[in-house]
Amino acid sequence: MVIGVLLILTLVLSACQPIGDVPAAEGQTGAAKSIESMKVAFVYVGPVGDLGWSYAHDQGRLALEELGVETAYSELVAEGPDAARVLQSYASQGYDLIFATSFGYMDSVIEVAAGFPDVKFEHATGYKTAANVGIYDGRGYQGWYLAGMVAGAMTQSNVIGYIAPYPIPEVVRNLNAFALGAQSINPLVEVRPVWIFAWFDPPAEREAAQALIDAGADVVARESDSVEPDKLAQEQGVYAIGYNAVSPDIAPQALLTAPIWNWHVIYEKKVRDVAAGTWTNEPVWWGMAEGVLDLAPVAEFVPAVIQIAVEEVKAAILDGSFQFFCGPINDNTGAERVAAGECMDDPALLSFDWLVAGVTGTIPQ
Repeated sequence: MVIGVLLILTLVLSACQPIGDVPAAEGQTGAAKSIESMKVAFVYVGPVGDLGWSYAHDQGRLALEELGVETAYSELVAEGPDAARVLQSYASQGYDLIFATSFGYMDSVIEVAAGFPDVKFEHATGYKTAANVGIYDGRGYQGWYLAGMVAGAMTQSNVIGYIAPYPIPEVVRNLNAFALGAQSINPLVEVRPVWIFAWFDPPAEREAAQALIDAGADVVARESDSVEPDKLAQEQGVYAIGYNAVSPDIAPQALLTAPIWNWHVIYEKKVRDVAAGTWTNEPVWWGMAEGVLDLAPVAEFVPAVIQIAVEEVKAAILDGSFQFFCGPINDNTGAERVAAGECMDDPALLSFDWLVAGVTGTIPQ
């Protein structure tokens, strides 16, 4: 998911069309077909065995195979010319639907899709659409808030580390939700992000985790893809918050929980829509209520009172009674960003470019 880091905040704020403001959806016409006759391809930025982002998406692909859908995938596809080449190859082979699962594939998807109007493309976490290009994402911040509650309860030093891949709204949104969740349990918490400018870079992730531990963090969360920070936490006797998927055997005394994805929910809908001839490019931004996102089981050694509190908030998220990013909220310079009685709407969430109070540092430019 490597991106144009220096431009992305400007792009999102000035050039993007937020999910709520995308032009009217354009539909597909044509005879319906069975999903068993569908050919669907996936393009991944990381390895499918990383227990991270690409692994989570591949679990969605495997769920489609269980339904009889013919699938194919390519892993470790770099953004740019490589992505365009792989996308074009699948389109040329007659695939009906292609999922591009990294933000940085966005321009390649738009470019290739223009040459294959009969092929449907779906791009994860992006903001550009076309007649045959849709976009989809999940409300990851919901899971990160819950994970923050657990982290806030378990820290003794009141310093929590956060390995942040890129300074884009998606990551900023999740980081802020995590901090607010932690502060809801422990107002003294300080969240320290380290920006590594990579989605999957095990050495860099381990180095960032070590730097955070050295700075006093006794809980290290990661929005990156490898399990190296989890392993290091286990080795050094601190706690870890994972992401995308969990393998408790890797860090049984360290891993507290993790926001996890169920991408098959979106994938099955999109495949069925294409098969039925009802597909549109209407953006999808689903969360826990739709089953796209969840929180991995909280470690048994976390106090029961905290587990109950997390479950209560999760239940409120599911029934729609819990609202996120409601004021008063100040940023980490002390300026009021969300007034009392107000909540951030989707366009504001999709262009998040500031850090809440209690998160240290600044967003890299």
